[in-house]
Parts: sequence; structure tokens; C-alpha cells
Amino acid sequence: MHRVIGEREFSDVTIAEDQARELLAAMVRARVFDERALALQRRGWMSGYPPFRGQEASQVGAAHAMAADDWLFPTYRANAMQLARGVPPSDLLRFRRGHPEFHSDHDLPHFPQAIPIATQLPHAVGAGMAASYEDADHAVVAYFGDGATSEGDFHEACNFAGVFDAPVLFFCENNHWAISTARDRQTAAPSIAAKADAYGFTGGQVDGNDPLAVFEFVRSALKRVRESEPVLVESLTYRQGPHTTSDDPDRYRGDEELPEWRTRDPIDRFAEYLRAENVVYDGFRDHAREEATEAIDDAVEIAEAAGESGPDDVFEHAYADLSPRVREQRETVRGRAERDEPDR
Repeated sequence: MHRVIGEREFSDVTIAEDQARELLAAMVRARVFDERALALQRRGWMSGYPPFRGQEASQVGAAHAMAADDWLFPTYRANAMQLARGVPPSDLLRFRRGHPEFHSDHDLPHFPQAIPIATQLPHAVGAGMAASYEDADHAVVAYFGDGATSEGDFHEACNFAGVFDAPVLFFCENNHWAISTARDRQTAAPSIAAKADAYGFTGGQVDGNDPLAVFEFVRSALKRVRESEPVLVESLTYRQGPHTTSDDPDRYRGDEELPEWRTRDPIDRFAEYLRAENVVYDGFRDHAREEATEAIDDAVEIAEAAGESGPDDVFEHAYADLSPRVREQRETVRGRAERDEPDR
């Protein structure tokens, strides 16, 4: 079964007004974080950053559909989803400065961000299989981009999930570009969701710029997942900015002929909808932005207080006892850092 939600102004999802307002506020918080992180990177505060502007509705809607004890296996562009799940922004910023990802005292069921493409997917399936063996009630949500579906890890993860009925929701955020490669240059399949057929489970598409549609679709999918039926969700959105801060999208991306529901800014769209329905007042969005700005200011201070990471940090938690080869690598890195010190 392939179900498409989109090509209409908004889904007719029943949701409490306070929950709708929280969805908008969470999207605004994510946008403020993204803008601040991008600005920090541009002045050398961190080495690199993957913007997610335009994808807030997709991630926030999915995050709010998850139960508190559901496990999230994120990738490097999942910051909006992690923020909506309660990860402190200071943790995310510290991670971008080379520190361990989890610094605060939060006890959220989150796996570390996967920087290599699709490597978190087999891990997610393994965690789902373990949950099934232990008769646990939680589900596992694996977040990844459309480019990850061209990796072997995606096939292996989906194959295992289908064979062993792992309670895993594969949440693919299709922002149309895998760095510089459009979706139709990656696969001849009619959609990414259609790939689920090959593995014996359900796939479906959702308008990723409609947070209500994503919320309802993912919530419905998770009900099936909790019954040990994997599901692949393809959330259709659009990456407004570059792949990372080292990317120039003008070199490969022109005026794409995509429908307005997919390319229009999701925050503008949702805010206008809620205002027309008298769910939010005129200054709600500005107020949410002010609160988010204060929170991000505090997060930056916390991250800066940790200082810069050193060359030894990458080796600290690799092994309990370093092997001779790894000790040799550490000494090589130390030597290079000492040589480069005058230029830093």
C-alpha cells in the first residue's frame, strides 16, 4: 500500500490547539538554531555544519509523533528532530565543536548522530530486533536522507527488518538532493516509498512540509511498527540551503519544477494556516522566536565554556586500552597538532 498525503493546503488532522501551537513553536526554535549555527560556522566557531532550513515541519512533526521511550537513530541533519525530542541545543553545539555528543544530564533514548551515510540503519534494525526479543513496547525510528537509500546499508537494514519483523520505522526525509544528485538520478523506482515492496513491508509518502500530516502519518505508522511490522515513510520536503557549509548548490541546482506545497517555506505556511484558524495570535511567531533566541544564546555560552577540543579527545573513548597501532596514530596526531600550533 502506498498512501500519498500532499498536494493540498493542509491535512484535516484532528489535533489539540495547544499541540498545534507547540508544533509551530518547535519549528521556530529549530529555525533559530539553524540560523545561529550557520552564522557561528561562518565565523570559524565550528569547522562545518549541515543546514536543514526548509525541513523543520518534516522533522518536528515526526518527533512529536514518537512516544517518549521510542529510540531515535539520527543522522547529521536531524538536529530539528533532536531538539523537538528534548536534546539540549548546547549538546548539539558542543558536538559540532568536537566534544562528546551527550554532555547534559538528559536521559533520552537517542543514538549518536551518524556522519557516514546510512551506517545507523543496520544498528537501528539490531536495536529493533533486540526490543522484539525482549518483548519491549518501544519502537525504533531511523532517520536518514534520500541519498542514504543508494547505500548498501539501506538494503541490508530493510532486508533484515522485513525478514525478522523488526519494529523499525524507516523515516526517509527526501529533500530532493543527495548533495548534488537529484532523486531521479539515484533510482529508477517510482518513489523511495515503493522500495518497501522489495522487503515485504509497507511504504508510504507524506507531505513533509505539513507538520500535521507528518505527525498523523508517522503516528499511524508507529502503531503498525509496535505490532512488529516495519514501515518506510518518505517525507517529501525541500532543502532550501546547501548540503553543508562547504557546498555551493548554485553549481548544480536551478529552478526546480516542484509543486508549491513542497517548496514553500513550511513555517510561513503553517503559521498562516494557524492564524487563519485563530489558533495563534498575530505576535505568536515573534514571541516564539524571541524565546528561542534567548535559549540559543544560553546554549552558545554553555558550549563555549567547554573550550575547544584537543587532538587527544578523538582517541579518549575509542577503546578501554589503546592498541599499539592506535597509540601510534595518537602520537602522529599530537605531532601534527604541535607543528600547526603557531598557525592556529
